[in-house]
Amino acid sequence: MPDALPRHAAIPPRPASYDKSVALVLQGGGALGSYQAGVYEALSSSPYVPDWVAGISIGAINAAIIAGNAPERRVAQLRLFWETITEPPPLWPSSLDRRELGTWRALVLGQPGFYSPRLPFSWLQPAGPPSIYDTSALRSTLEKVVDFDRINAKEIRFSVAATDIESGNFAWFDNNEIRIGPEHVMASGALPPGFPAVEIDGRFYWDGGIVSNTPLQYVIESQPRVSRLAFQIDLFPARGKLPTNLVESAEREKDIRFSSRTRAGTDQMRLMQNLQHAYRELWEKLPPALQTTPEAQLLYSHSRNARQVDIAHLIDRSTHRGGHDKDIEFSRTTMTARWAQGLRDAQETLVASPWLTALDQDVGLRSFDVGEKD
Repeated sequence: MPDALPRHAAIPPRPASYDKSVALVLQGGGALGSYQAGVYEALSSSPYVPDWVAGISIGAINAAIIAGNAPERRVAQLRLFWETITEPPPLWPSSLDRRELGTWRALVLGQPGFYSPRLPFSWLQPAGPPSIYDTSALRSTLEKVVDFDRINAKEIRFSVAATDIESGNFAWFDNNEIRIGPEHVMASGALPPGFPAVEIDGRFYWDGGIVSNTPLQYVIESQPRVSRLAFQIDLFPARGKLPTNLVESAEREKDIRFSSRTRAGTDQMRLMQNLQHAYRELWEKLPPALQTTPEAQLLYSHSRNARQVDIAHLIDRSTHRGGHDKDIEFSRTTMTARWAQGLRDAQETLVASPWLTALDQDVGLRSFDVGEKD
């Protein structure tokens, strides 16, 4: 991969006083997920190596590779995965690996080490809702690039989300609570109707992005609460130009749909975190007689675990590749370009390190977007 920034650009050292835990929050986005791998490459050699990775869909796969490998092997295993699933079939000339043909190939032929089309016979379908593709190849790939024993050793925290089909609710699979296997990662990325539902302990699950495409809220609200720096990696930009044709309209609609929960979630978390700090300050100013009232005790119960959270947003604003089908365009060229873009964006953010600025004690959550130019 090329250098992301000029050699003179240096990441500031992390002061001992900045003792926040570091989380990496990875949303879904299919082929766009190589951007996340580039971001992690930058973080892996920085003072901010994550101690918690949480993901949904393709973010769950990247998270599993990170948590399921020794630190010195993580980037190489991420690259192995992404090169595996973007390798053209043997009979497909690499000269044809352009955007439109790459998308057609993904739809008709599938992706090596990931998924393949099913034969159109219902008796060959597995239990649960039917699907267009078979993802058994993904399980084999995960078992090659992820050491699940390492994930379950809890060297770093690992969390992925899926959707319980019958209840319609989020289901979190967290190595702090259960033993993690390939099926939990596959459930998080089982996007219907393309991919089959995954059965775990008698329940069937689809992609977690059906409920929400970001695990940010889970990371911030999980107990025990600690002060945290969260790198939130967004694969769909909220801002964009006014569409001028139907293709651009379809892409813009998808960007807005998948980015909206991130923005709404961040705004909600900011409000809740700031309210918790205000509750605590108010409770401390109350006379003892009022502190014992049920109303004051309720405020105290919501404020005693108040912590300070910094969120560093990194958003894939790539201009070299567009289209409503960008999340299923698995060409090697595009994958490499997105990886390099994630690396550049993350290094730019790390060099700026805006979270090192002084923090007012009454502020519960701050968010930064170094890449936002307007």
